[in-house]
Amino acid sequence: MTGKGAITIIGGGGFGRETADVVRAAGLEVLGVVDDAPSPSALQVLDRMGILHLGDLTTWLTDAEDAHYVIAINDPAVRASIDQRATVAGAVAATVVHPSASVGSLVELGPGAVVCASAVIGSHVRAGRHLHCNPGAVVGHDVSLGDHVSLNPRATVSGTVSIGARAVVGAGAVVLQDRTIGADAVVAASACVTRDVTGRTTVVGVPARPR
Repeated sequence: MTGKGAITIIGGGGFGRETADVVRAAGLEVLGVVDDAPSPSALQVLDRMGILHLGDLTTWLTDAEDAHYVIAINDPAVRASIDQRATVAGAVAATVVHPSASVGSLVELGPGAVVCASAVIGSHVRAGRHLHCNPGAVVGHDVSLGDHVSLNPRATVSGTVSIGARAVVGAGAVVLQDRTIGADAVVAASACVTRDVTGRTTVVGVPARPR
């Protein structure tokens, strides 16, 4: 596991709290969350969880050298932008995996990956930076995932699939074997991908078609 010690979570919303649970389950300390404008209700929930609000991102980045962090923001483009800024600031992207997740042999998880409870990652999978593998998501064998990919809850990616950078596979969606999903594409919730999806395309339905 990369990023030993206390972890700062960037993003104080719902997925930030879920990520805090992953960090703690992995035996690591949550230092706090960084969020530009958390709502009063979000701050109340964080307080109940014993998690500090460390302030806004710009301020945190001024003293972030060697700080270990994960980004708990679902939007891949926003995640990519924060990743770039944090890298310039000298922060270190941690990789956290919930102990109930199943990770196969020859799996390479890039820096910043968050693998949630009950996720399954098969053999010989390569993931880029800051993967979000949400609860119950399944990734088959020999899959390639680009930087900042989001696999939402219960998404299923079959074997030998290639998914480009910043793509999103929605909750409960299925990508069948040998398919390619282009960069910045979105597979809508519950869709079933039977054909390749070009970049910057949103597909919906069964079988999935461009919207």
